[in-house]
Amino acid sequence: MLRRLRERWRPRPDPITDAAWQAVVDESALVAALAADDAARLREYCARFLADKQFFALAGAELDAHRRLLIAALACLPVLALGYDHLRGWRQVLVYPGEFRVRREHHDEDTGVVTEGDDSLIGEAWERGPLVLSWADIAQDLEDPHSGFNVVIHEIAHKLDMLGGGSDGVPPLPPRLSRGEWIRTFQQAYDTHCAAVDAGEETAIDPYAAESPDEFFACLVEAWYSDATLVEDAMPAVAALLQQLFRPAAGTAAI
Repeated sequence: MLRRLRERWRPRPDPITDAAWQAVVDESALVAALAADDAARLREYCARFLADKQFFALAGAELDAHRRLLIAALACLPVLALGYDHLRGWRQVLVYPGEFRVRREHHDEDTGVVTEGDDSLIGEAWERGPLVLSWADIAQDLEDPHSGFNVVIHEIAHKLDMLGGGSDGVPPLPPRLSRGEWIRTFQQAYDTHCAAVDAGEETAIDPYAAESPDEFFACLVEAWYSDATLVEDAMPAVAALLQQLFRPAAGTAAI
């Protein structure tokens, strides 16, 4: 009830102008491919995203209104059917010009030794923290939209996963989807993918998906939005679940 009251009294975000929206449609094939109803809903969600989230350009990144809107459009794509509320719990979007470095600690459970090192990343999502992105990689995804990769959608998939408690590849599921079926199907596909990667086989899905169940889920979601046939051909049972999660029957999309 409290959340509904807050939504009711939240100021209406500024609408996106026709010119600004057309510029996004012209640059993003994923947006241009949407049906009219979905495009209208995405445009509304983008206005809310721009009003809700704080954008920060880091390390000399250029971040004008058009780039912010492009990021918003890609970030909102995965929640078109789920509802905008699935983007709750975080406020900041940090954008670097290219890949960025983060300091990591690794604890070896066998020896107890703790080591530190820097990782180079193109995206990162923190639970209840910021979304961190590389603009160079966003631009590459826009230029090659059907490659199976999309850094913004990948990191939003992590955000959705975290809404389910932790980061385990199981996002909050609507009643139409069985949690048990989801876990069984994804685990079987994950085990098969890991075995193929370990054997040095070429895989349709990014080998990085073998890193962990949460990365497996995020890689599959970005592949699904970039080129759904990649997932349908490689993992048809997983594709069927993603279809039910992200593309329910017409008229059932949440607002």
